[in-house]
Amino acid sequence: MKLSISRYNPECDAKPYMQDYEIELLESDHMLLDVILRLKRQDNTLTVRKSCREGVCGSDAMNINGRNGLACVTPVRGLKEPVQLRPLPSFPIIRDLVVDMTNFFKQYHSVSPYLINPETPPEKERLQTPAEREKLNGAYECILCGCCSSQCPSFWWNPDKFVGPAGLIQAYRFIADSRDHATQGRLDDLNDAYRLFRCRTIVNCAEVCPKGLEPSHAIEEIRLKMSGLAVKGGGIEMHRPISPR
Repeated sequence: MKLSISRYNPECDAKPYMQDYEIELLESDHMLLDVILRLKRQDNTLTVRKSCREGVCGSDAMNINGRNGLACVTPVRGLKEPVQLRPLPSFPIIRDLVVDMTNFFKQYHSVSPYLINPETPPEKERLQTPAEREKLNGAYECILCGCCSSQCPSFWWNPDKFVGPAGLIQAYRFIADSRDHATQGRLDDLNDAYRLFRCRTIVNCAEVCPKGLEPSHAIEEIRLKMSGLAVKGGGIEMHRPISPR
């Protein structure tokens, strides 16, 4: 298999460059990350971030042949060669395929991604009906890999002002939660020309989400709630089948 991987070491490189590799696939090479880690054993200067290797942690997000995704769940066979691997777009590069996600998580934390309920906690747990719980489907599964926000032109243009699809789907997760008592405050915080409304419904976010989520639908739901048009007891589809790459 032939690969072309973006390399960049800020200590000695003026700018990123592409380095070509060729490696023979083994029967055990099922996912792209398997191949990358074998390459790293041959060239220990190659830098990549990874952890669970099961599509849960989101650590190994990168741009694969022009499309963001997780290397650990991208089947290696069938990829167009040479496989072009680059760091997530728009994020500052730390080294090679590893990016600085400081601003990404700053925007995530800005939406207060936790339950706000001033009432005295019950002895067991705060209960929900099955219907109330169902409203969270398609939002709580986000793994914060950054694939959506880094493929979003609005986030490229306004990274310090636009929360981005990842942060907004997390905001919706708590706005829709019947146990949370800060809905109006959350809506007021997002009612800004940039934080929410800079979304231009390009929908790149949904195209690249490795969990098959629809951040654009979460954003639409927030807008509907702000306008008072949200459908009571309903809502729009927040989850889609994960399409093969």
